[in-house]
Amino acid sequence: MARMLGALVADAGLPAVALRGDRDAAITGVVHDSRRVEVGSLFCCVRGLSSDGHQFAAAAVAAGATALLVDHPLDVEAAQILVGDTRSAMGLLAAPFFGHPSRSLTVVGVTGTNGKTTTASLIAAVLESDGTPTGIIGTLTGKHTTPEAPELQAQLAQFVADGKRAVVMEVSSHALALHRVDGTHFALAVFTNLGRDHLDLHGTVERYFAAKAALFEPSLSEQGVVNSDDVHGRLLLDAASIPMTPFSHTDIDDLVVTPTSHGYSWRGQHVTVGIGGAFNAMNSLAAATAAAALGVQPNVIAAGLRDAPPVPGRFEPVRAGQPFAVIVDFAHTPDGLREALGAARGAAGGGNVIVVFGCGGDRDREKRPEMGAVAAELADRVVVTSDNPRSEDPLAIINAIIQGVPAGYRDRVVSEPDRRQAFAAAFQIATAGDVVVIAG
Repeated sequence: MARMLGALVADAGLPAVALRGDRDAAITGVVHDSRRVEVGSLFCCVRGLSSDGHQFAAAAVAAGATALLVDHPLDVEAAQILVGDTRSAMGLLAAPFFGHPSRSLTVVGVTGTNGKTTTASLIAAVLESDGTPTGIIGTLTGKHTTPEAPELQAQLAQFVADGKRAVVMEVSSHALALHRVDGTHFALAVFTNLGRDHLDLHGTVERYFAAKAALFEPSLSEQGVVNSDDVHGRLLLDAASIPMTPFSHTDIDDLVVTPTSHGYSWRGQHVTVGIGGAFNAMNSLAAATAAAALGVQPNVIAAGLRDAPPVPGRFEPVRAGQPFAVIVDFAHTPDGLREALGAARGAAGGGNVIVVFGCGGDRDREKRPEMGAVAAELADRVVVTSDNPRSEDPLAIINAIIQGVPAGYRDRVVSEPDRRQAFAAAFQIATAGDVVVIAG
């Protein structure tokens, strides 16, 4: 596959663009990593948090790049597309290079602090149940929740080639702030909730919310489905510039929750979903409302939710013959941990709730003591451990978590940096009837 450079730029509709060099240069790929350059590549000089792609332009040309996407002219012998923001332009160029694949698919984007993976998985299950071959992109399918623009467009194009008619994808705040989904057309955007997360990137909750809200602009999405129980969801609804459908806990009746499932009445249907935790009722309701907005009938939605496979690592029970329950949950925010431990308390009956968790390194540091406080207040025993420290000292992260534990709860908390040993410590504490939550 090759596109002429001038035609590709015209198709992308880039604002305030200057094209220098051979307009007829054949472009055979769009890349942002100089190590992946091949002969004919358009190399996008993207500014990152720790590096600047412009510094690798000469190496990219030496490796065969035919053209460069830049935000200032470079003294390099190659055609150059000059734009104000190379990140945004990269997505707008990648989409037409791959034939605008999102226009051939019903693309559903799911954003929010918690519940994206579960909601996206359930929507995909319902669409499949309705006879629509559906792909999925998210935390469980790749390195990033939402891939960088060239990889995303390539994946969407592959879905088209594979005969998929719909795609459900998690859309992270990073993806929106860093323009990874620019050039993608969403038939529907879903908002689950907003809590504290990713302030290492956004700085404030207000900027974090603004990043999420960008998905609900006409330039990206046709319509939205929004949690009106969430204060930020109500802000989205109040400022709507696309058609919006709200969903709320008041939409369901007769909620019943077990450790491994939940069920309720909705639009004349009895809905049963094989995922425990009351908080997951809002995720399945988001999925149901989204599917209905796409025209799927309520009875088909109920059947699709009933038959949906478990979502790995989302309030997932682990059974190995032990006399106590073990639940693995991705909870990695204060709100997520609060919900998971609340659900575990309901599952424990009169037993103890024991939690093992840590916080990732090089990420929002201010949430660490808050998560320590949540764990100590809602669990009977807490084992704080290491969880992907990246470049940070694991013990420093653990200490930051423990600093948030109120004085009256310190005797509930122990630390064990080695994750395997932390799990072993929790299992040694647990007795019949207890629930061990492995979070993060």
